Formats: sequence, structure tokens, C-alpha cells
Amino acid sequence: MGPKTAKVYETLHTRLASGEYAPGDKFPSERTLVEELGIGRTALRQVLARLVAEGKLEVRGRSSYRVPGAVSVQRPNGVEPWRIRGERDLYDNRWVKLQLWDVEPPGMKPFEHHVVKLHHVAIAAVLDDQDRVLMMWRYRFVPQQFGWELPGGIVDAGEEPAETALREVTEETGWRPKSLEHVVTYQPMVGMVDSPHEIFVGHGAERVGEPTDLEESGHIEWVPLADVPGLMARGDLMGSGTLVALLHILANRRAQGATPAR
Repeated sequence: MGPKTAKVYETLHTRLASGEYAPGDKFPSERTLVEELGIGRTALRQVLARLVAEGKLEVRGRSSYRVPGAVSVQRPNGVEPWRIRGERDLYDNRWVKLQLWDVEPPGMKPFEHHVVKLHHVAIAAVLDDQDRVLMMWRYRFVPQQFGWELPGGIVDAGEEPAETALREVTEETGWRPKSLEHVVTYQPMVGMVDSPHEIFVGHGAERVGEPTDLEESGHIEWVPLADVPGLMARGDLMGSGTLVALLHILANRRAQGATPAR
């Protein structure tokens, strides 16, 4: 790092160490920091990358950062990753790629492992001022059952996940969210499948028309958050993205001492 970059690093490191930002707070945007600190975006990203590597910040989306939440457990040291010795394609089309990887876990003999690569996905939970979440009642032919789902879909090439989430909500429900905030990125089947899922939560939406994606839409309804535990218990919530988003919302409400209204 040059002198200017090092100074910006020290400034941001001091702010984080001083408690200026609480655990879970959203960090100022790159644009805000560039203007405030008089640093170029490339140099700023070097600083932010170092803070992420040190565990002082978490990445939320391509250029969005957040102060890590307060936790008591520490990341273990000395645990080695698996070695990837090679990979080859078995099947590949626009929807799914099946590969065979030659892997070597620490202290074990190498072996071959199937890996499935699917698309990058964005999903949105949109809430209204009555503690209801915008959902769709859909039929899924693979498990051959109906269930409630949140709107979402595949992130197109060159598209930001937040743009995907906004587009999918509008196309599938006819409601356009007033705002969306990224809350978590996760992998639904981390042992074999690579398919990053981005979860967004929004508050408020404007009715802009009828759904334009008729294949995806199904029946649209604002579902009370208070119904979520019951819907989960009887198996009416389908898809990991729906469950992760709704459980995130309920966990935050519980942590803040709020109860979904009936």
C-alpha cells in the first residue's frame, strides 16, 4: 500500500475498532468513501479487501459491506482445505453442468467426487406495514406438490443480484419493492452443488400491474408473518431460499424483541 492508501486503511480500521459502527451495521458505500476520503476506487477496494481478510468487514454483494455481527465462537486455526487436483466436464448445457473433480482431503487418499454447477440465484422477501410477506402459491412438478414461495430467479449475465431480485418480484407478482437490502449469501447443497443464493429483504411495495411471468407467478398473496411457523410445520413452505429468508426475518424480530402481529 502507498502512503495515501495506508492512511485510509488506518482511518477505517480506527473507526471499526472504536465501535463507531455496531455489529451488523451496513458500512458506507464505496462512492461515499471515495468522496469523503479522497481516494480512488481501485485503491479503496484494496483497503476494503484487507479489512475483509482481517475479519473487520463482511462482503454483502459485489460492492456492499457490513460490520460482522457479534459472535462468541472463533474461526478455528490450522484446519487445511481440500486440494483440487483436477476436474473434467461430464455434461454441460445452459441450465446445468455436471463435473467430476479429483480431490484430496488432508491426510487422505485422493478420490473422485461429482460436482453440479447451477445458476446464481436472487430471492426477495418483501414485507408490508401489516407484517405480511409477499408470496406465491405454486405447483412444483419435481416434488409434485403445491407450496408457498418467495419470488426470485436466475441472475442474468452482467446483472447485479439486487437488480435480479427487484426484476423477479415485479415480473412474478406485479408488485415493485420500494427498497431491497442484501442480508445473506448461502449455498443450498454445499456438499455437491455450486449455486450461490442471494437473499434480499425489502419493506413496502407498489402495485404496478399484473404479473408478466405467468409461468412463474401462480397465486399471489400477502401472507402474515405470524403464519410462517405453522406453514413450515405442515410443509407448505417450499425451497431453501424461502425458508432461509423467512427464518432470517423471524430471528431478527426475536432478537429485537418484536413479535409478528396477527
